[in-house]
This record gives sequence, C-alpha cells and structure tokens, in this order.
Amino acid sequence: MGCTALRNKWLLILLFCSLVVNGRELSWNWWPTGLRDGVAAGEDTLRYSLGVSAVASSGKTAPFWLQSNRFGDVSSSPYSGNLSAGVYKEAVHPERWWDYDFAVRMTGRLQSRINPADRLGTGYFNMLYAHVRLLFFDVTAGIKPQYWGAGDAELSSGNLLFSNNAHPVPRISIGIDRWTPIPGLFGYAEVKGGLTHAWANDNSEVVKGTLIHHKYIGGRVGGKLPVNISYEFHHVAQWGGYSSVYGDLGNDLHAFKTAFLVQSGGSMANDQINAQGNHIGFQQLALDVKGEGWKVSAYWQAMNEDGPIRFIGFGMNNKDGLWGISATQNRWPFIQGVTYEFLNTTDQSGPFHDKDGCVYGGADSYYSNAIYRQGWSYYGRIIGTPLLGLDNSRVMAHHVGIRGDVFGFRYRVMATHAQNFGHYYVPLRSYNTAVLLEVKKFVPQAWNLEFGIALGGDFGTQFGNQFGAQISICKKGILTQW
Repeated sequence: MGCTALRNKWLLILLFCSLVVNGRELSWNWWPTGLRDGVAAGEDTLRYSLGVSAVASSGKTAPFWLQSNRFGDVSSSPYSGNLSAGVYKEAVHPERWWDYDFAVRMTGRLQSRINPADRLGTGYFNMLYAHVRLLFFDVTAGIKPQYWGAGDAELSSGNLLFSNNAHPVPRISIGIDRWTPIPGLFGYAEVKGGLTHAWANDNSEVVKGTLIHHKYIGGRVGGKLPVNISYEFHHVAQWGGYSSVYGDLGNDLHAFKTAFLVQSGGSMANDQINAQGNHIGFQQLALDVKGEGWKVSAYWQAMNEDGPIRFIGFGMNNKDGLWGISATQNRWPFIQGVTYEFLNTTDQSGPFHDKDGCVYGGADSYYSNAIYRQGWSYYGRIIGTPLLGLDNSRVMAHHVGIRGDVFGFRYRVMATHAQNFGHYYVPLRSYNTAVLLEVKKFVPQAWNLEFGIALGGDFGTQFGNQFGAQISICKKGILTQW
C-alpha cells in the first residue's frame, strides 16, 4: 500500500471517528429510533382544565388577532363569553414502543349577534379524540387540534393549508406523525407521512356532508447535524356530500378513488373536464440551523389549485407563497422567539382562467370553489391562513411576532399589515393593520390560577378602526396518576 493510499485511509478513519464522537450513538447506530426497553412507572397523568373568558370590542366584530388562529374558540362577535371544561392525558413515553393520549374538552358560548340569524348561545367540543402510537405508526380518531406549519406556532400568521384558525374537523388518520429515521442511514435522513379521512359536519347551506381527503409525505436530512433541510407535500380534496343545486356529488368508493387520484368523474361537466371535487396541492420547504438552546428556521410555503403541480416553486404561480424566518432560544427569557413572514397571493397564475376559447389556468381564487361554495372553510372560518377569505383571495401582507417571559409574565406581541385586492373578477381594495398584545401570568397564591389579558386592534378600511380586549382565567390540575 502506497503512502498516499495509507494516508487517505487514516484520514477516513479519523473523519469517521470524529462523526462518532460528535454524534455519539447516532453515528454508530444504523437505525436510531429513540425507542428503549423499560420505562419508569408513575408517569401517566390524567389532568383537568377549567376556563372562563370574555371579549368586548368597540367595532362590528372582534379585532382580527383576538379571534383568528384560536381554533375557532373566540367568536367573531364584538361581545362574547366562553365557559370550558375538559380532561386529558398526554403522550409522555416517546421512548416506549407504544404510547397513547386522549382528551375531552367542551365549551359553551354566549355571544352578541352580528346578523339577525346568528345564535345567541352555542356549545361544541374543542377536543374529543383518542390517539395511539405503535412503534412509529400513529392512529388518531376524533376532533384533535394540530399544527402543520414550520417555524413558531405561537407567532406565525398561519399555515397556508392547515392553520389554527378553524375548529378541528372530525377525522380518522393513520401514518407516521413525527420525523422517523430511515433504517440504515444513521439518523441523518428521516421521513413522515399520513392519510386522513374527515367529515365536515358543519352542513353548509349549499353542500351538506362534505368529505375531506388529506394525504402527505415529507423528508428531512441532517439529523443531529446543525443544519437540517426538510420538504413536505400535501394534497387535500373536498369531495362527496349532497348539493342543493347538483344533488348527490358522489359518496361511494369510486368517488373516493377519483378524489384520491385527482381524476375526473362525477355527473357534472366541470368535474368530468377537470377533477372531481375541490383539490389543493401544498408544499413546504424549510431550512433549520440549530445549536445548544437556539434554532433559526427559514421556510417557504406554496399552494396550487390547478395541475400539473411543479415542485419547489417552478409553477405558473411561483410568485405566490408564504416566506418566513423564525428564531427561538431558551437562554434569555425576555425574548424567546421572533418571527417575520411575508405573504403574497396576488399572482394566481395570471388574471384569466380561460378567454376566447383558450385555457390559461389563471385566476386561481384560492380556497374558493364553484360547487363547494363554502370553500376551504369549516364553520365559517378559513382552514388555511386567516389573512385570506372567500371574497378576498388576493392579498399581500407583512407579519411580525415576538414572545417571551418577563418575571413570570408570558407575553406575545403580533402586528400584521395586509393589502387586499379581492378577486381578479371582483376587485375590492382595502387594507388593515392588525395588532395584538397578550399577557398571561400563573399565580400559585391564587389557587394556582392562570390569568390572561389580550388587547387587540384593527386600523384601516377592511374592518374599520376597532379595539377590543379579552380577559381569561384558567385552572389546571391533576386528577390521578398511574
């Protein structure tokens, strides 16, 4: 063996040993699942929560950030009050080969009327679900809140496909919910994905019993290295149900197949020419740079409502999307997280879908659909980003958020400036600057209660100038442990 070959051999050995030392067990372990034998007893806990809150506002509605991205738990009415109670058990054994969690939480609400047909009182389940994990596979059934976006969930303006804005839709999901290492790649490549069937039981006046199909796949590389890159692709489809205009929209296995495969079908010319149902494609690319106690994330999200879908921004509507950067750290409590996001949905592949016999594929009018008139919404709230609406899909917005803890007072500050352009076919110009200051404090001396106050305001032509405040009191505790 020559000197050069011998030297290269030792360099490879030293490099491999360096990876082993820096990554510890990760580099030696060909499949670092994180699962371990034997789990300490007495960690499972059944907890309870009780809460009361009230909102008062000066305008026709509650301010934007007082009511948005709260899973539908705050009414859009200017005056409302909630009383909630629930029990829950969290999943606390990530290293065990199986784990489970469940929750039941119900809210009763009184509210003022915006429209004469609005109800003064209502009740609903915030959560009613059970979830079990067997090795890496998850099964969830019921009403469970979930967050799909990159970055900081508390500070984001909202994921383009699934934000925190609407009530969770009842569903059955199977898949791999958390990032899971691919065997043989030493933890440096991970995957997740799943399949969901959901029932939109809000019973829209136009379409009742709408069904929702959702599937997704994601990959991440980097593992314990300081830089990670991840990519996800999601496909959702509103299908089935019974239309007051078109009748049965197809609720059998054949209709499910056409929705799953994005194929044409049904009895209407539109669905036979295009695809049966209302389809949305979503993709997200994220870059995470992390160290001990800190992380910086940069991310891009985009939607497609027309095919074919081109990945990583090479589509007709590549000017549209959400660009964000988020920084979090836990060493200095006063500022623990900062987020900036820019949203643009004004392009929509151009102003024309078709004209003079030519199909251009533009005027995407995100979240809207001619058959499912309720669009991508649930109980009147957009399931995606709340900055878009069924009558306002062309938006350009800047958003910033900061959160932290000042001597036990946990705070969140958000400000968003949005310019609205309506639709291509129905242009409506307006603007709004929405602000929020929210502070919460846990007080052990007051029966372990958590007190909260939130101040919100809107300034502009979209909602008018309006102000509001929310006060809340929450009590949490332990019922039993085992």
